[in-house]
Amino acid sequence: MKRREFLQMSASACAAMAAAGFGAQSPQQRPNIILINADDLGYGDVSCYGADRIRTPNIDRLASQGRRFTNAHAPAATCTPSRYSLLTGEYAWRQKGTGILPGDAALIIEPGRTTLPALVRRAGYATGAVGKWHLGLGAGNLNWNEDIRPGALDIGFDYSFLIPATGDRVPCVFVENRRVAGLDPADPIQVNYRAPIGSEPTGKEHPELLKMHPSHGHDQTIVNGISRIGYMSGGKAARWVDEDIADVLTSKAVSFVEQHKEQPFFLYFATHDIHVPRVPHPRFAGESGLGPRGDVILQLDACVGEIMKTLDRLRISDNTLLVFTSDNGPVVDDGYRDQAVEKLSGHKPAGPLRGGKYSAFDAGTRVPFIARWPGKAKAGASDALLSQIDCLATFASLTGQPLAEPDAPDSFDVLPALLGQSNSGRDYLVEQAGALSLIRGEWKYIEPNKGAQIERNTNIELGNDPQPQLYNLRNDLGEQQNLAEKYPERVAEMAAALSRIREQGRTRR
Repeated sequence: MKRREFLQMSASACAAMAAAGFGAQSPQQRPNIILINADDLGYGDVSCYGADRIRTPNIDRLASQGRRFTNAHAPAATCTPSRYSLLTGEYAWRQKGTGILPGDAALIIEPGRTTLPALVRRAGYATGAVGKWHLGLGAGNLNWNEDIRPGALDIGFDYSFLIPATGDRVPCVFVENRRVAGLDPADPIQVNYRAPIGSEPTGKEHPELLKMHPSHGHDQTIVNGISRIGYMSGGKAARWVDEDIADVLTSKAVSFVEQHKEQPFFLYFATHDIHVPRVPHPRFAGESGLGPRGDVILQLDACVGEIMKTLDRLRISDNTLLVFTSDNGPVVDDGYRDQAVEKLSGHKPAGPLRGGKYSAFDAGTRVPFIARWPGKAKAGASDALLSQIDCLATFASLTGQPLAEPDAPDSFDVLPALLGQSNSGRDYLVEQAGALSLIRGEWKYIEPNKGAQIERNTNIELGNDPQPQLYNLRNDLGEQQNLAEKYPERVAEMAAALSRIREQGRTRR
């Protein structure tokens, strides 16, 4: 970023903070922050973003009361790198080992670095993480029956209640702070991702035991009638019941808010929905008419509603910045035969966008992003370009915390856009899938990539092409017309810019 642009952005941020009434306030008067990060929710999966086959009234109400961003992005088209980038302010593709992790992976965020929770904790906030983690735990060869170190508590969270990886990966237990919740010491857990362990039945060998069958993979240890990725034995008293996961996580999130209502708090609430396996609670099963995928969208919406009700009941809604978004774009069949494809019934999870989860096309990373802060964030729609990676620098500005030079290397302060004080967000953005993409203004460049064009199992276009791709997103939001041959100079310019971003090692100046 040029010096003049940096100074202008800083001045805008200061003006926005002053307009929001921040400058002279004590830490106790700073807003609470809740960041709800849904899983695999597409741009077109909620009604306030155009869905007409399903209704999401709570998310819609949030949007009507806050700012609804139409050009906001997850940093990556898959979950682990997206979540890494959100919490560190660094593009995950800069670091090896930040791809989709197995369930027994070591923690990939280095303790001691500046993270989003560590930053706001410096400002006096209580910090909590509830829900899906998928950033690794421990330092390798983890013993699930002892204290788990390092983990969320070592990168800035005061409290954590986690799904260690994903719902379709073992171990199928919750980790509260440093211990597996509800574990019976007489029934120790063992986990292996390389070979069967113990005598637990697998979906591959005993399909007759399944209540939900895999469509591809997902045929190893059976837990709660569903076969998973990986093998586990033991820990039976601690194993989750899929139908109850949303309620358990929401209850923990609500409890955290209740316990910290008298002080500023930051809650990272990472829901399991709408990731596979999609097993809604009976009160949502069959309610959408779109099969289990639609039902868990309704369940997700209800969870958002419970958080909003809690803030209203505690009378802290007006002093809470509530952000709702998703970790990447949508996928329909992602490993289980749950009728998601057959029962789409005209629903378009990606809305007008091309691609989906895993894809370099915009449906891979362009996601719902709503920010509500009554009386402070101006309600309405915004097409400002922003990324979840900007949360760190933006919340630093919001809470008056300075960033050292090494901190948040790719995070920009977009507080003026978040508050509705400016129509501009960041100037450019790198998206991560198999190929990297660069968005700048109305243009999007996808670098050449020789990978597969279609993800075989999910039938999603990956956006890979051995030739460069160039799209005008203003005129062609669905990325149907590749203009690379028509504008070779622009292609060369954007390819060079992407190369510089790679080589520089950071973009925040």
